Parts: sequence; structure tokens; C-alpha cells
Amino acid sequence: MWRYWVGALAGVLMAAAALFLFRASATDDVVVPPPPMPAVVADPAETPLPDRLPEAAPATREERRFNRYDKDRDARITRDEYLASRRKAFAKLDKNGDGRLDFEEWAVRTTTKFAGADKDRSNSLNRAEFATTAVKRRAPRRRADCPPAPSPADADEG
Repeated sequence: MWRYWVGALAGVLMAAAALFLFRASATDDVVVPPPPMPAVVADPAETPLPDRLPEAAPATREERRFNRYDKDRDARITRDEYLASRRKAFAKLDKNGDGRLDFEEWAVRTTTKFAGADKDRSNSLNRAEFATTAVKRRAPRRRADCPPAPSPADADEG
């Protein structure tokens, strides 16, 4: 029987708390800030467009590529810097970490590429040597030149 009394008392207390919360929120004066001023937008018709889009020079692309490899920014790429991306890929392939995938076997192509580019055998690449390791990209394929589609007036005549 005492559980009923405790339940009833809890219900009365909850109703009283709800009443106090409702009255407290109804009497609060909420200050709403004014809306922000609209941004001034320039008329697109007044803004002249450039004659052609800016392009990155091939030297700039090569400069960025060199800087990605040259981690210590000493204007030289050491063998370790050159192979760092391969080491990350190796770690991803060796999921269980037992080291059974031999790095030198896996990276033989990159090691050979580095050795071929390192003409002075200094075990580091200068800018000119590094430029020879750039990936040879294929020229973009051109779209076929198709004759224009006949107009609807030409189709009605035939």
C-alpha cells in the first residue's frame, strides 16, 4: 500500500515542478536581437569576366611534386624521402604486421626508378634528376568530329 502513496506523492511533486517551470518560462522576457544587415552583393553584369581561365604552368606542377617529396625542404630528395610513399603502402599491405611481404621485392620498380634517375650516384635526387621521374601522361583524347544534326526543317523535306 505504501507504494501507492509514494507514487501519488511523486505525481503531485512532478505536477508542481511542471507548474513552476511553466510559470518561470512564461515570465522570462526573451530579448531577440535584430536581424543582421543584408550583405551588399555586386551585380554580376558589372563584374567583367577574364578572357581566359588561368592555367598552371608545367614547371609549377613539377615544383609542387618536388616539394611533396622533399619533406625536410633542403632542395634535395633522399632515397628515404623518395620511398616514403612506398613504405606507407607497404604498411597498408602488411595487415597483420608479420613482415612477410618483402619490401625490396615489392618496391623493386621504385628502387630501380630511383637508381636510374640518380645519375651522379649521390643517393639523393636534385631537381633536374627528380624531373626525370615524372609520370608520363597520355595526351587527352579528342572528341570525334561529328557532322551537325539535321534541323527539323531538313527532316520534313526528306
